[in-house]
Amino acid sequence: MKQSAGILLYKFIDCTIYFLLVHPGGPFWKNKDLESWSIPKGEFTDDEDPLEAAKREFREETSFDLEGDFIALESVKLKSGKTVFAWAVEFDIDVALVKSNEFEMEWPPKSGTMKSFPEIDKAEWFQTAEALKKINPAQADFIVQIISKISTSL
Repeated sequence: MKQSAGILLYKFIDCTIYFLLVHPGGPFWKNKDLESWSIPKGEFTDDEDPLEAAKREFREETSFDLEGDFIALESVKLKSGKTVFAWAVEFDIDVALVKSNEFEMEWPPKSGTMKSFPEIDKAEWFQTAEALKKINPAQADFIVQIISKISTSL
């Protein structure tokens, strides 16, 4: 069974919480917005530590290394059947400096031409209501979970 690990970044500005979401790159996602964004994440193998895999994937998709107190969240299952493990951490990055690694795919389909696309084409900070509209519905639970965990510790 496929599994991914990712990190939900959050920050506070004037007591308002913001979440970092990334938009997948490539032609399939080009004109999609609502319910298309994601936490930075990627697949990992059974012999990898999931949190270390999540940090690696974050670095590959954003070019940023993270540090801080990582908060484990309950995993979610995507429509595809893939399980996503996630951690949240309070950390601020400048989205203008985000640089993703690339992947290759045949484009246009059946053309025999391989093209490179960024794994993510943009990253943005969103307040809760907007983040819940933008994020893949299965991953929205990560936002709900961290708000619940943070509000009990404030």
